[in-house]
Amino acid sequence: MKALFLENSNVHLKLIDCEEPKPSSIEVVVKLKAAALNHRDWWIQKGQYGGLKFPIILGSDGAGIVTEIGNEVDPIWNGKEVIINPGMNWGNKPDAHSKEFEILGMPKNGTFAEYVKVPASSLYIKPPHLNFEQAASLPLAGLTGFRALFSRGAWNAEEKLLITGIGGGVALTILQFAIAVGKNIYVTSGSEEKINKAKELGALNGVNYKVGGWEKELQNMSGGGFDLIIDSAAGEGFSKLIELSNIGGKIVFYGGTMGPIKEIIPGKAFWKQLSILGTTMGNDLEFTAMINFVNENKIIPIIDKVFSLSEAAKGFERIKDAQQFGKIVLKID
Repeated sequence: MKALFLENSNVHLKLIDCEEPKPSSIEVVVKLKAAALNHRDWWIQKGQYGGLKFPIILGSDGAGIVTEIGNEVDPIWNGKEVIINPGMNWGNKPDAHSKEFEILGMPKNGTFAEYVKVPASSLYIKPPHLNFEQAASLPLAGLTGFRALFSRGAWNAEEKLLITGIGGGVALTILQFAIAVGKNIYVTSGSEEKINKAKELGALNGVNYKVGGWEKELQNMSGGGFDLIIDSAAGEGFSKLIELSNIGGKIVFYGGTMGPIKEIIPGKAFWKQLSILGTTMGNDLEFTAMINFVNENKIIPIIDKVFSLSEAAKGFERIKDAQQFGKIVLKID
């Protein structure tokens, strides 16, 4: 089979021929039709991720057709069109993952290949209203966004919601999920074009965080502040999110692209009775709930660009330069 191998950090992925995987008794092999890039893949390529192991086939997101099953797997899966839950071994506590938790694509070979093997427990029927490229865009972003918005954020339609950094896959998925049930939704971005696209999708308004005083503008347009803020940047701007939070509000963050959180005045958080919550991925029940939500609301993930496996470097460049509006997908023939 053809696969994109990463031989070490800070090098380009190589398209090579390698052996097809063979399933264990509880695993299946999926012939992939599409895979999607995530920031996780970019950080691994740069060597800025924990537990690095080389060589490796990256890729956490994938959709395809089951072609081979282990002898303990229900035969009903054979030939099914599926998507893959990339989070494995979450454990018994729904609130936090176990020490054994891992994400497909590191340390185990992932979806940037023609075939991948995964536990049968990681399989879900592909939503019938999605094609393979759309379905491959869903797993990691959908699970992360669903948990951030509904589980950790406990958001309801009457509350004012702010989503920072609109344009990335998770942020856009959160926006789509929120629009399906509510209207009080605002965004930030460093791009006016992305803000306008978010408004076309249903966001009420947004501001450019590269413009001085953006937080005051956002406070004015929202009529005071926000009940829930979902952030992926952290960094120096995080203190402004505390300013923008309503009393009793929540800030949920799932990333740190702008680095460490600095210059927080504790009193501004505790006098507002704020909840500041970190989140990563989600458990199996949340993945099931997310798929059901997508099916019920006929949500279609937004795709930025589709490339072939041999063109993957172009996708990584778009992530590096923050060019994308939606998911970057690799089509696998």
